[in-house]
Amino acid sequence: MKQKILAASILAAAGMYALPASAQSSVTIYGLIDTGYVIESGGAAGKVNKLTSGISGGSRIGFKGSEDLGGGMSAVFLLETGFQNDTGALGQGGLLFGRQSYVGLNGGMGSVLVGRQYTPQYLTLTMVDPFGTGYAGDAANLMPNTGNGASRMDNTIKYTSPKVAGFTGELAYGFGETAGSTKAASQIGAALAYGNGPLNVRLGFHSRNNDTTTSETSSGRSTLLGAVYDFGLLKLHGAYGINKGVNSSPLRNTVNPYGTTPIVASTDSADLLVGVTVPIGVVHTVLASYIHKNDKTARNQDADQIALGYRYAMSKRTDLYAMYAHIYNKNGAPYTVGSSIEAGSGSSAWNFGIRHTF
Repeated sequence: MKQKILAASILAAAGMYALPASAQSSVTIYGLIDTGYVIESGGAAGKVNKLTSGISGGSRIGFKGSEDLGGGMSAVFLLETGFQNDTGALGQGGLLFGRQSYVGLNGGMGSVLVGRQYTPQYLTLTMVDPFGTGYAGDAANLMPNTGNGASRMDNTIKYTSPKVAGFTGELAYGFGETAGSTKAASQIGAALAYGNGPLNVRLGFHSRNNDTTTSETSSGRSTLLGAVYDFGLLKLHGAYGINKGVNSSPLRNTVNPYGTTPIVASTDSADLLVGVTVPIGVVHTVLASYIHKNDKTARNQDADQIALGYRYAMSKRTDLYAMYAHIYNKNGAPYTVGSSIEAGSGSSAWNFGIRHTF
């Protein structure tokens, strides 16, 4: 049934796209298809070999558009569905537009968008990670996507300011929609960014209220400061994050892949990332990063990740890649090497794949 609904949506959007274009409105269809071979090792169950989808970034198809309302204001929308290219299944737990789904207004004073959207803190991590929160080197293997372990917020109102003297700001609020409580399960995110020539700096924050109608729990809060400087011959990446409270640094793989003992996510940690992007000519790119997870709880379950990768651009829209990452877990730390949409099953992983955008 879900596949039929998706097909109908695609046909409807394609029909709109085929209409004669006007000067006041536009609709664009876009997408990404990523498939590759993955070798995971280091877990108690042994080596895993698989053909999988969404290694560099989740495979997707999207529809975005705008309508000129006059006076410098426009209405905008975006609908983006994720899918597994190796099986054809829908991603994000079967949601029709699980990647993004919003509508809003854009003008000289900025934009206001309502719906399912990326959190400001996640966009900070994506900016600073040389691997773009994808491949085996995904920074989210050790660093939280947000304070609740998800890169998107449901039921969200987000304001993004216009760029002024190189600065932009974001503020987002996600309604918890819990009966009897206005704060339970609610989320708030914010970011302040500066971009000027080769330098980009971004400070992101996310907080999720963990309360229910019957219990109160400390909120999960994550703050991340990141910077990227482009020297031309290479880009340097650096970030430092602080995570406090329950769900401030959730584990990607919640089933212990290294043994049978229960695992507990850190409620007090700090993250350090340094990385580099080196373009070689116009078709070759080398990526590398190092991440240190400092667990400040009594368990002291620190971890270090090293990652190295290579991309070959066959064209502006198609590239091949080979990536490797390894995590050194300490004191029983349970972190795993995953990719853009997978949690991983062990402490090491190789990726070999192809990515095509349209």
